[in-house]
Amino acid sequence: MAPLLALEGLSKRFGAVVVANGIDLTLARGEALGIIGPNGAGKTTLFGMVSGTVQPDAGRVRLDGADVTAMTPERRCVRGIARSFQIPQPFGRMTVFENLVVAAAFGGRSSERDTYQHCAEIVTRCGLGDKINRPAGGLTLLDRKRLELARALATRPRLLLLDEVAGGLVEHECAMLVTLIQEIRRSGVSIIWIEHVVHALIAVVDRLAALHEGRFIAEGEPRAVIRSPAVSEIYMGIPTDA
Repeated sequence: MAPLLALEGLSKRFGAVVVANGIDLTLARGEALGIIGPNGAGKTTLFGMVSGTVQPDAGRVRLDGADVTAMTPERRCVRGIARSFQIPQPFGRMTVFENLVVAAAFGGRSSERDTYQHCAEIVTRCGLGDKINRPAGGLTLLDRKRLELARALATRPRLLLLDEVAGGLVEHECAMLVTLIQEIRRSGVSIIWIEHVVHALIAVVDRLAALHEGRFIAEGEPRAVIRSPAVSEIYMGIPTDA
C-alpha cells in the first residue's frame, strides 16, 4: 500500500537561499510526524510545497500515490490536505460557526445540510460550543488557535498540517491544545506538526524529524532525535563534545 504522503526530491530556492534541498519523506496513514528546526530551516516552505501555496523547483508531491505537484491549493484541499497557519487569520466579522461553514463549503465536498451538521459537531469537538455565535475577531489566542484547527477539520482532511499551533500559549493552554490534537489523531487523521514547543510534539507524534538548511539532519523516535548530536549542536546550540 502506498503511503498517504510521499515527498520525492523536493527542492526550492529563493535567489541564493536554498530552503529545500532534495527532501524525501513519507507519511503512513494514521501516522503523526513532528518536525523541528531553527528559524529559517525551511519548515514553513515545506508546508507550502505540500499544501500547494509554494511550487517546488524540482521534485514531486504524491498524495495516496497520485502526483499532486501541479495541483492548486484548493484542489489539494478537496483531495484531503488541510493546514493551519502560525498566525490565525479568521474572518473576524463572521461568527465562529460561519467561519467553519465557509471552510466546509469550499473544501469539505458536502451538501449544505451535511455541512451545517458537520460544522456543529466540529465546534463542539474543538471546545468552541459556547462561542459558536461569537464574532471570531473577539476570540482569545487559545480560541483562535482552536478555530484554526476547527476550520481545517471542517474540510474533512486525511492529512492535517499544523504550523506552530502551540506558539504563544501558556502551559495549561498548550496542554489543552495537545489533548485536542491527540483526539484528532485518534480519529484517523494523519498529522505533520511543525513546532518549537518540543514537549508538546513528543506527547503526540510517533516520529520526529529535524530540518536544517533545507534538509533533514535526523529522523526517528522522538526522544532519540532530540538527544542526537546533530540536533543538540544545530537546533539547541549545544556542542557535540559537551
